[in-house]
Amino acid sequence: MWDQAGIVWTLLIAAAATGFLLWQGRSVGAVWAWTTLGLGIESMTWPVVTMARIRMEATQPTEEQMETILNAVLFGLFTSVFWVTFAFGLFKRLRAQAAPAPPIQEGRSSPPRGKKKRARA
Repeated sequence: MWDQAGIVWTLLIAAAATGFLLWQGRSVGAVWAWTTLGLGIESMTWPVVTMARIRMEATQPTEEQMETILNAVLFGLFTSVFWVTFAFGLFKRLRAQAAPAPPIQEGRSSPPRGKKKRARA
C-alpha cells in the first residue's frame, strides 16, 4: 500500500503520526499503546485497500488477484486482531497504573464478607 503513496504523502503521514505520539505519549508505555493501535488499524485497512485496488483494475478478478485478496484478508484480519488486542491490553495497564491506590487503614481489619454468624447467648 505504501509503495503507491507519493513521497509527500508518506512524509505528511509520518509527521502527523510523530506529532500525535509526541502529544499523547507521556510515557514509553503510552507510545507503545498508540503505536500498536495504529498498526492494528493499518492491518484492518490493508484488505479493504487491496480489494478496492483490484476492483478498480478489472471488472472480474483473475485467479491470481483472488489469491492476493484471500492473503490480504486472512493475514490482515489475523494481524489486526493481534495488534488491537495488544494495544487494548497496554491501555488497560496504563489506566491501572494511573489509578490512585486505595488508602491503607492501619489497626483496622475489614469485616469478613459473607454471612454473619449470630452470637449465641
